[in-house]
Amino acid sequence: MEIKEILVISGKGGTGKTSISSSLVPYFNNLIIADCDVDAPNLKILFNPTEVSEEKFFGMKKAFLDRDKCIDCGQCYKVCKFDAIDNPKKCEGCGACEYICPVNAITMKENHSGNIYVSETKYGKMVHATLFPGEENSGKLVSQVRKKAKELAKSSNSEYIILDGAPGIACNVISSLTGVKKVVIVTEPTLSGLHDLERVITLVEGFRLRPYFIINKYDLSSEISEQIEKFIREKGYEVDVKVPFDKQIMEAIKTKDIPSIKARDIFKNCGFENLVTKLKS
Repeated sequence: MEIKEILVISGKGGTGKTSISSSLVPYFNNLIIADCDVDAPNLKILFNPTEVSEEKFFGMKKAFLDRDKCIDCGQCYKVCKFDAIDNPKKCEGCGACEYICPVNAITMKENHSGNIYVSETKYGKMVHATLFPGEENSGKLVSQVRKKAKELAKSSNSEYIILDGAPGIACNVISSLTGVKKVVIVTEPTLSGLHDLERVITLVEGFRLRPYFIINKYDLSSEISEQIEKFIREKGYEVDVKVPFDKQIMEAIKTKDIPSIKARDIFKNCGFENLVTKLKS
């Protein structure tokens, strides 16, 4: 069975991307959920999962100084461009200090920079991760999250993986996009939402993907929503779903009552179910 990865992203934070991702989940059977926002993972807040496993994530190697061997020659300080000799957290892993040290007092070692978790939800297993504050390699960690999700999908014969991506267009989003089958872009009716939509569309087109579009809370500004629709049409696409601002949706998310969203008329009337059909095809 082919595993179909469906990614939900946004050009900026605060558009309601994670709310949309979680709202998609009840429409799919036989799926794995994955949170690819490793810098600020919050999908677990909505699903309140039970953690079943944890493993360490090692990013790039970092330099560690053995003070007992060190002769204070100062060579490492001269070659380090990041002032990382006394603060390994600043290390960028270039290895210049290890190479220059005359007494082998510096060693490049694996650095524990985050954790990957597998949890159980009422909809199936969820893979999520946390990158420690100040650490790098979020793109690599996202790749590991997706790898773990695919392994679980294969072992459980799951057909779909719903990926909640990070906002923006950085390396973590690029890592989320690579190899997915479908991508949904969530935007909002603000000027910053329109500006960042332009950037994320350019990124997605670089992967030769045909994006689907959701304007969340579209009725907060009809004028800007129209501008967004016009821009999307000019790019050769169409808006698939326009979700209104509605306190019922907010309440369902607040109370973690995600299944109720599927039954609400507001989701049926805004084209959400038609989008789900397209994503499943």
